[in-house]
Amino acid sequence: MDEKEIEKLRKKYDLSKDEDILALYARLQTGEFDLTSALGRAFDDEIYEKAMAAKQRRLKESIEQAGRERGKNKKNRRTRKTDTIKKSNVIVMTKGELRVRRILIATLFLIMVGCLGYFAVYVMDAGRSAALRESIARKKDNKDIQAMFAGKKVDSGVSTEGKPNPTILDEYKSLYSQNKNLIGWLSIADTNIDNPVMQTEDNTYYLNHDINQKEDKNGTLFLDSACDVLKPSMNLIIYGHNMRSGNMFGSLSKYKSEDYYKNHSEILFDSIYEKGTYEVMYVFNSKIYAKDEIAFKYYQFIDASSEEEFNSNMREMEEMSLYDTGVRARYGDRLLTLSTCDYLEDDSRFVVVAKRIGTQ
Repeated sequence: MDEKEIEKLRKKYDLSKDEDILALYARLQTGEFDLTSALGRAFDDEIYEKAMAAKQRRLKESIEQAGRERGKNKKNRRTRKTDTIKKSNVIVMTKGELRVRRILIATLFLIMVGCLGYFAVYVMDAGRSAALRESIARKKDNKDIQAMFAGKKVDSGVSTEGKPNPTILDEYKSLYSQNKNLIGWLSIADTNIDNPVMQTEDNTYYLNHDINQKEDKNGTLFLDSACDVLKPSMNLIIYGHNMRSGNMFGSLSKYKSEDYYKNHSEILFDSIYEKGTYEVMYVFNSKIYAKDEIAFKYYQFIDASSEEEFNSNMREMEEMSLYDTGVRARYGDRLLTLSTCDYLEDDSRFVVVAKRIGTQ
């Protein structure tokens, strides 16, 4: 989205009014606009923050309105009770009701403060995660650092059964020296997906840790522990959180739009040993199934033992795909699968599958 289109939206929506802010936020959430430039992402973040603030204001107004309604209802009850007392000469105590009301108001106030606090922490965490990603990307692309490591042997600790140890690419030697869990780098042009990819035997560790192994609810992109970039596995599966801030795979669901796919059909994934370019093939919704449930489980497709098994998996994904890209794979092709949470139902997932078409 260029500057002129953003200006049109600013003219159409009065960003001093909560209803206009929330209406614009709802449109941005649909992926209707391609906010991938630096200006676009800044505009997206601005509307996100304004929308969250608007929601908090509406929550506060609802609480205050509920308090006024309760006060009016209580006044009416007291009037009725007074009338009853006059008629029956019975004394009615209301201190207990007043105590309950005060407790309820205090509880609602604490809930509101908690929501505001959570929002503040969320924004701070998102900012720290984005800053860390940009810092690491600059380090990866720094020519001076690459020159320092050029020709320098960095032990990958990988056993290749008598073959020479694989050579780590110069641009990843520094980052690998920092964290031996680094396995590659994933990027999609003109998007904010430009992240290191980690791998450990524990597929849950990087759900809540950053590349420096510090706790971070944004997590880090990670390769399924069963995948092998050296073998290599037929299908490499990378997982990441669907963060509303756009961090990690927060923008991956934009591939639900065929127009977005057409403008972002190529995905770059380097292992730390070799570079690779992939072309998007299938885009679909799925879920995590029970172990005994009979269904196509895309997250179990890492290698196929036969051409028949491979073709069967391809048919399953083709039938599930939201649109036809025209891209197909044959037995022996190498695939890349990107997986993130979706919010259609419990354990739902959004998946993008691509076929390797060459090296960069």
